[in-house]
Amino acid sequence: MHEMSLAEGIRGIVENAAIAQGFSKVNAVVLEVGALSSVEIEALRFCFDAVMKGTVADGARMVVETVAGAGWCLPCGKRVPITQLYDPCPDCGSYQVQATEGTEMRVKALDVDSTAGSVA
Repeated sequence: MHEMSLAEGIRGIVENAAIAQGFSKVNAVVLEVGALSSVEIEALRFCFDAVMKGTVADGARMVVETVAGAGWCLPCGKRVPITQLYDPCPDCGSYQVQATEGTEMRVKALDVDSTAGSVA
């Protein structure tokens, strides 16, 4: 399950931010997850809770903001919405659509105790 390695990567980002910014408690981790990223959110949530135990983010909420999928249609020469990788262009039907948005996953922000402020 690659969600475990994703959760471990998030833990590393959180721990590095805690050291750099000097906070000791994270209340929430805000993630941007693309609709085309192949990340199983519930599996990631389970792994997140497991790997955050004993860290500054123990008990923190995982907030997910979904990024819609989009691609560049080569024949049309324009940006088009897509809901799955390898979807055809909704305008011309071509399968020459390169995904340009919605494949990413990143830590967008951390909500930390008010004594330490917020880190973005």
